[in-house]
Amino acid sequence: MENNIQPTDIYALALHHRFQWEEAQSSYVILFPEGMVKLHGGAGEVIKRLDGKLSVADVVTDLKATFPDAQNIENDILGMFDLAVGKAWLRKVN
Repeated sequence: MENNIQPTDIYALALHHRFQWEEAQSSYVILFPEGMVKLHGGAGEVIKRLDGKLSVADVVTDLKATFPDAQNIENDILGMFDLAVGKAWLRKVN
């Protein structure tokens, strides 16, 4: 799945989707009319930064600073963007 995510792209959660910490799941989740998806690992860290103002590059920079010991974190972040856009969890703002 290749969505051609660009560093200057800006994303926000798709309309009718809600992102929250779910205590019962002990993880972040995305809720939407058709159901819920449990986010594993750093996926929640990516999604919680998407405010419709930060670019993909901004999110990558912030996560690299937050998790300096994580190897190949940029590839993981871009993979999460690709997955989330492909699943229509995100909408492109710019």
